[in-house]
Amino acid sequence: MSLPPVERQLIVFDFDWSLADQDTDRWIFEVLAPKLRKKMKELKKEIQWTDLVAQTLRELHELGGTRQEIEDTLRIMPFHPAMVRGTTGLKSRGKTTFLCLSNANMVFITTILKSKGLENLFDEIITNPAEWDPSGLLKVSRRVDPSGPQHACKVGCSPNMCKGDELDAFLKRHQPDFDRIVYVGDGSNDLCPVLRLRKQDAVFCRRFRGLYSLIKPYDDEGRLTCQVQYWTGAWEAEMLLDQL
Repeated sequence: MSLPPVERQLIVFDFDWSLADQDTDRWIFEVLAPKLRKKMKELKKEIQWTDLVAQTLRELHELGGTRQEIEDTLRIMPFHPAMVRGTTGLKSRGKTTFLCLSNANMVFITTILKSKGLENLFDEIITNPAEWDPSGLLKVSRRVDPSGPQHACKVGCSPNMCKGDELDAFLKRHQPDFDRIVYVGDGSNDLCPVLRLRKQDAVFCRRFRGLYSLIKPYDDEGRLTCQVQYWTGAWEAEMLLDQL
């Protein structure tokens, strides 16, 4: 990879299966309530995913699931030490702004980051809102309110958020333009922002997941504007981050 040194760089991380080595929404229920996890699998084609997570958290609460149990489960979710090293090393070198752009939720992400000593890693986290109510119920909602104006994405983003629109809005808030944007992602909903990257930008795409199968034809046929680097394990992502 030949990415020259730059003065002002933005790195964008998806969270589930990109920064972290699991999917937060699924992990919680696989650990605490496998029957609810099975029910989610059966309902995911009928109910929008963020709404389904919110509904299942309510069911978990009704079954006696506690805030402490959820937080403890998040803290033990797989998160590779190589990713901690790679991100903290890049942060320490300066010149890089960190953005998290995720379809998880604010409580899941911040709880995990704090448990890894990464609570100050990101300059901004864009994700679905979440908050604990006094009874210990975790209330999650869509970033794009279903009762208001909806995004018009045609690439395939989920209704709760268009990641391409969110990235564009972030860039408008942080002028002047960054010399380089690096996007670290794995899922099909990461394709939209990646298609908006420039020739001096790069995507670090995790192999064998949704983004990989979508992006490979673009890359093979030379239809992708930005540069592409592939990785499978976090140790490989660390090596890419070390070159920035």
